[in-house]
Amino acid sequence: MSPAPSTSGTAAPATPAVLATGLDAPWSIAFRDGVPLVSERDSGRILELNAEGSSREVGVIADAAGSGEGGLLGIAVQDGVLFTYLTAGRENRIERRDLTGTAGALALGPAETVLDGIPAGRVHNGGRIAFGPDGMLYATTGDAGDRESAQDRDSLSGKILRMTADGAAPGDNPFPGSLVYSYGHRNPQGIAWDPDGVLYASEFGQDTWDELNVIEPGGNYGWPEVEGIAGEAGFIDPVQQWTPEDASPSGIAVANGSVYIANLRGERLRRVPLQEPAGAAESGGYGRLRDVVEAPDGSLWVLTNNTDGRGKPGPDDDRILRLSPGS
Repeated sequence: MSPAPSTSGTAAPATPAVLATGLDAPWSIAFRDGVPLVSERDSGRILELNAEGSSREVGVIADAAGSGEGGLLGIAVQDGVLFTYLTAGRENRIERRDLTGTAGALALGPAETVLDGIPAGRVHNGGRIAFGPDGMLYATTGDAGDRESAQDRDSLSGKILRMTADGAAPGDNPFPGSLVYSYGHRNPQGIAWDPDGVLYASEFGQDTWDELNVIEPGGNYGWPEVEGIAGEAGFIDPVQQWTPEDASPSGIAVANGSVYIANLRGERLRRVPLQEPAGAAESGGYGRLRDVVEAPDGSLWVLTNNTDGRGKPGPDDDRILRLSPGS
């Protein structure tokens, strides 16, 4: 069941454990055989963490250009291969590299291009990648500052893309021969699936509404024609919306019967129950939040993002926080 529309939430305090400190503009978390990996946007580094929270550099994605909102963004792992979404000059692209070695000694193999030519800009690069329950690779792309491109199905910007691990368009994509899975997006940065295979995506609005959407194959989510719940024919409305000052949502996770949303400007982790009629629980106090993922043990790991140039970093920032299941 989709969550009912709501614009507010009720505070639900939770005290997380601090797993790691001293990260530099971190952007995404993924796991390789239980080993946590973190991408850093501006340095282009891939880090692995040990059980004590110390980090080790696995490698540097050399072409990742950390400028504005671009750089090394989302990461995903499948079958021992690391997939990265990065900004390189005037394009965003997706690459893959073998992860070799064992925990404490992981290394990166040579890069293979999965998809290039995704429009890039100083803002609105999207950047989240994840493998769905169907085994396909999904990627969120922003409009890169070209608003009208979000409605152009021949453009890769302002979309959610679906592809094979080699970057090919699956035969059952909604538009034959196209990677486009949904369109009309401004800057989506979170994707996750519920146990029934329903795809959720978070999206930055402009001035009025940030969104949580249920993604339908071939769906048009309205940007730049509409923002938030508009009720206009031809566009799919979000199932939740919030004002940008309360949200600015980035990474999301589905766990424990809820969608968890990491918020940057809103500086809170929001929990949206899937089965309850309305409402959302929130916890904060750690500054800007960039990503939230479900760890192999069922806990939630939350990535702070106070060193990205827009926050107010404390002496231990940036950090990874751990919340127990059900928090």
